[in-house]
Amino acid sequence: MTDQPTLDVRNLRVEFPGRHGTVTALDDISLSIRPGEILGVVGESGAGKSMTGLAVQRLLEPPGHIAGGEVWLGGRRIDNVTEREMEKIRGREIGAIFQDPLTSLNPLFSVGRQLIETICLHSDLSKSAAKLRAVELLAEVGIPAPAERVAHYPHQFSGGMRQRVVIALALAARPKLVIADEPTTALDVSIQAQITALLRRLCKENGTAVMLVTHDMGVIAETADRVAVMYAGRLVEIGPVAEVVARPSHPYTRGLMGSIPTLGARVPRLQQIDGAMPRLDAIPPGCAFNPRCPQVHDRCRLERPDLRPATASLAACWLASDAKESAA
Repeated sequence: MTDQPTLDVRNLRVEFPGRHGTVTALDDISLSIRPGEILGVVGESGAGKSMTGLAVQRLLEPPGHIAGGEVWLGGRRIDNVTEREMEKIRGREIGAIFQDPLTSLNPLFSVGRQLIETICLHSDLSKSAAKLRAVELLAEVGIPAPAERVAHYPHQFSGGMRQRVVIALALAARPKLVIADEPTTALDVSIQAQITALLRRLCKENGTAVMLVTHDMGVIAETADRVAVMYAGRLVEIGPVAEVVARPSHPYTRGLMGSIPTLGARVPRLQQIDGAMPRLDAIPPGCAFNPRCPQVHDRCRLERPDLRPATASLAACWLASDAKESAA
């Protein structure tokens, strides 16, 4: 991997103004992804995972907008470019994989036609060369008999095969970055494993950076190189997957890990995180997780912690930073 990150998000802030005030959906998000690296972004529904991916692609629904911070792609700032310039970046430099492949594929056109149109739009290849490239892409993602299947329609593929086609579409222009938003949620467990392994292999081979958005910490543990844990629009922990999984520093991360069943372990019941994610217009002062935290103390209710070195990662937790200072 090179020292230059493919994606560099700096202090990103997203706001939604409304009749009753402005809601902050993302608050001071900073993260980076290097070529060939997979960054998992995990958290409960409403944590801001998908919003981060949409903000990077400038696909926020009005009146939502980027209110602060910067987004850099391959050394170029893209949060302030015109919409016409951004349209050229999407697809060519940023690929996208979404949860339901049926919403990403046009049922009226064959998968080959959709691949060919995408390839021609983002390259100088002729239509015949683009068709050969489409067959190659289907073969790369594991579609059997690709020369025949290129003429088939989305309804003629299974869910797992449709998701493979969507991955082929996302990689058609050889983008620098792929944003995969819950790409395996609609699939059964065995197909999930195949798709995540495929995505990991293709992106490593092509040097493509990946932002893998999911609520499943198990998928992150199997697929990602690093993980960013989000809560209420903020980053609460970020670090190497192996370290965060083995020694989570934030109580929220520990709760997520504790809720994953372990094969062979006999426990009376799985750990759960009491309460629910706060509404974005009712985030408590101090640490946003403090009403649900089993280790909360007075400072947590008054002061918001920033990301700082913890045991194995960066964590936004007073307890984690205190433990780090005591160990030092």
